Amino acid sequence: MHSTLTEHARCLYGDEYRPTSSRCSADHEESYFIEELTFADAESILAMLRELCPHLIDGLLPVWVRNLAYRLVLLQRPDEPALLREAAQNLWMHGPDWDDIADPRVV
Repeated sequence: MHSTLTEHARCLYGDEYRPTSSRCSADHEESYFIEELTFADAESILAMLRELCPHLIDGLLPVWVRNLAYRLVLLQRPDEPALLREAAQNLWMHGPDWDDIADPRVV
């Protein structure tokens, strides 16, 4: 069993900055990680994002995991403008490939 959300994410997706432990015997199904992420507190989620993706453009977390993580943090901390800006920058950098389709101004 992983002791932290960060450790679980590192085992599942890897880490650009630290080696992944090869001695981990935990089950690495993505659905278990997503369940843990879903019920994690904001501090644990932010610790994972900041350790595995310390710069906006790097990290091995899949884009959809990053976006879900920021959404879950913002649901827990809706009144933090700095965090909202950080999430917006992440979405802008790693946003969906179908932005032009979703843009109502594009006809």
